[in-house]
Amino acid sequence: MAKIDRLTEKIEKLGKKQNLGALLKMADDPEDEVRVAIAKAMGQISTYESGMHLIPLFRDPSPMVRAAAAESAGLINAKHCEEYLKKLAFADSDPSVRAVAREAYDKMRTHVV
Repeated sequence: MAKIDRLTEKIEKLGKKQNLGALLKMADDPEDEVRVAIAKAMGQISTYESGMHLIPLFRDPSPMVRAAAAESAGLINAKHCEEYLKKLAFADSDPSVRAVAREAYDKMRTHVV
């Protein structure tokens, strides 16, 4: 567990530094916790590219990863992810993912610039 904790700490720092490239190198990690951390870190990077790289995480087998990706899309107001969020909010197999995605989707739809 210590290895994963150190890695998630590193991922958090990369998100704060807005280092999307370094995050993407770890996006295929087999550990759910690592992919969750990556999805959350991407929520600190308000760029079009960050939103685009959240899209594959919306299809992740882990509900935790899908929920984290949905939350991040809402945080960065990734309008290009709106249809994906809508699909998660109303059709995901996991009720917790639907709830998080619905909140992010509603937040995005009511966001005032």
